[in-house]
Amino acid sequence: MSASEAPLVCLPDYAVHHPVGQARASVFLLHGAFGAKEYWRTQVQALTQAGYRVVSWDAPGYGLSALPVPLTIDHCARALSLLLEKEGDTRNVVMGHSMGGMIAQQAWRYARARIHGYVLSATSASFGSPDGDWQKEFVRARVAPLDQGHSIPEYAPKMLRAMMAPNAQGAAVELLISTVSQMREETFRAAVAAIVGFEGRDLLPTLDIPVLCIAGELDVTAPAAVMQKMAGKIAGAEFVSLTGLGHFGWAEEPPRFNAAVLNFLAQHFPQP
Repeated sequence: MSASEAPLVCLPDYAVHHPVGQARASVFLLHGAFGAKEYWRTQVQALTQAGYRVVSWDAPGYGLSALPVPLTIDHCARALSLLLEKEGDTRNVVMGHSMGGMIAQQAWRYARARIHGYVLSATSASFGSPDGDWQKEFVRARVAPLDQGHSIPEYAPKMLRAMMAPNAQGAAVELLISTVSQMREETFRAAVAAIVGFEGRDLLPTLDIPVLCIAGELDVTAPAAVMQKMAGKIAGAEFVSLTGLGHFGWAEEPPRFNAAVLNFLAQHFPQP
């Protein structure tokens, strides 16, 4: 695709949440392929109560924004660079979950000077070859129900619960399911396609900022062992595996996930 054919990169929809008193830093929250900014409720509350300013976005094609054609990780990363330019503080931490973590990493190519820390949740530095058996099955399993005529509200709950720990429940889990169930089909399909072929392993040795890689012990989508290996390629990166949790640790057990994030932030981004 030529530059003239590429979709225009626009500032995404977002919300800003302010703490009481002086902010320690700004934390940018990037949702995964299945989600939207609304599902970060418990994280927004925990972060603002701890003194951090929070900016949560709807990635391009999510929420009320038009779907770029094609939707790519790189396009989203460039949109994030615009958001960092507009809403960035003197210290900015980007927290990305799953696809959001891929976008966060890719944004290093465009907004390195505005990113001072990362929290990478249940993500990867590389999806692998689009022609791989695992990659093909990943796509097939997620779009097959749509091809068979099922709606997202009909099958999203089962799909999401299969990615969590057994018996995961609670308000944050229900919020996650409700949020994903409202996704547009075209965005859902485009997001799955965008993940395929992501390659960011070359970026890992260049990350010279504090990084927390946080995984769920039971996650088979972004396995803890893969994330630990990823953390090992980033100088000084910290790795946390949340025992007994799956792909959506922040929703499955918010207090434990939030505690790990807040401990990292307190260590590297204390009150100025």
